[in-house]
Amino acid sequence: MLRRLFSPIEDADIQYQNSTVKIVAHMNLQELHVAETVVGPLQEGKEYEMRFWVALELVRAGYARFYEEDLLSFPTLNKIHWRETRLQIGQQISPLPDFFYPKLRRYLNELKHKTSSDVTFASEYTQAVRLARDIVNCRLKKIVNLAGSTQIESVLKSLSKEEQGLFENINSVIMDWSSKILEVKVLK
Repeated sequence: MLRRLFSPIEDADIQYQNSTVKIVAHMNLQELHVAETVVGPLQEGKEYEMRFWVALELVRAGYARFYEEDLLSFPTLNKIHWRETRLQIGQQISPLPDFFYPKLRRYLNELKHKTSSDVTFASEYTQAVRLARDIVNCRLKKIVNLAGSTQIESVLKSLSKEEQGLFENINSVIMDWSSKILEVKVLK
């Protein structure tokens, strides 16, 4: 059961790692061969699209930078938090940006890493963790409440891949429990 529960999280992370992102080259780079993938050549100042895992290595090596819209930022996290906790009423659940949870994990990890070398990031990290927990808890409550719904298709459209897996597991448990609790047996 746990494997089924966590596989959507791992699947979404793998999909994100293989998704296409935009980078801007900081310097010229000759053609490279990385794990059967050809990277480059890159020209300084030009924009390129490539898989996230390749782009991440180029960024880490100082050859490029990500476009801001391909990463999660504190203002974006704050906007999502506001929408989830203040704007929506009742059981409304809005779609999250593509690959929200993989981006969130990477954003929090990056902030935590920055905090270890520069304490000025400590406040942003603490606030980001609080906002992330609020978003996750708010959406989790909505998913649990909606899991007993018979209108599964309309609910699934607004959920991320990770949330869809959770919803389907909870819905299955609720439906099994409901059918057993209301099961009518012929008395002999």
